[in-house]
Amino acid sequence: MNPAEADLLSDFANIRTELQDAVAIVRLSRPAKRNALNDETVFALERWFSQPPEQVKAVVLVGEGEHFCAGLDLSELKERSVAEGVLHSRSWHRAFEPIEFGTLPVVAVLHGAVVGGGLELAAAAHLRVAEASTFYALPEGSRGIYVGGGASVRVSRLIGVARMMDMMLTGRTYGADEGHAIGLSQYVVPSGEGLAKGIELARSIAGNAPLTNFALLQALPRIAESGPAAGYLLEALMAGVAQGDAGAKERLNAFLEGRAAKVQHR
Repeated sequence: MNPAEADLLSDFANIRTELQDAVAIVRLSRPAKRNALNDETVFALERWFSQPPEQVKAVVLVGEGEHFCAGLDLSELKERSVAEGVLHSRSWHRAFEPIEFGTLPVVAVLHGAVVGGGLELAAAAHLRVAEASTFYALPEGSRGIYVGGGASVRVSRLIGVARMMDMMLTGRTYGADEGHAIGLSQYVVPSGEGLAKGIELARSIAGNAPLTNFALLQALPRIAESGPAAGYLLEALMAGVAQGDAGAKERLNAFLEGRAAKVQHR
């Protein structure tokens, strides 16, 4: 590991990281504040995800303590002007961009509070594993503010505009099972088992062909948001690129020659 990569794995700005082979575990580390997001923490996430160590192929994002993330640290809002508020929201948009559209698949492991900005951060990940203790909320309506970290786009895409509006207008919360049913997570596990499940998923993802993971992170979301004609064309282009890769050909040969396992329901 070169010095730059060692620096990116060191502890800084309320983030702790570690490597387990090709999987990086990134921990929000403000447990006394329920991992509330201040600018220092958000920009540390942006820095890490913008330049991850070369050997990392997938990431597990988790919170230390009893909660994943209780949202924006509201103490930072008190003195902002309108213009400063707009610029601050845009800075969060830029910070979460390399999580959603970066080079690495991200599995968020959720427990306890996944509230406000914490839900915005979780929504930027590609898979979400919720422990039984997880609860979701968007309390900005009762605080006299509006979401600013991308929820209008990412959360509404997951659960629909009507459900998001309900959460903000009424303060409605969802537990782990309810959140799973409406699309806030792909997996629910017992409390205490989320990290192990997240690492298991990340290791499996890290073993995929790199071009396939690239297509899923970069092309699939854009295909889903495009018109059918453009979507079909981009799909065809990505299919051709992926199947033309030498590594993909080796995987296909392994399957055809009986050296790779068939799909089994688990």
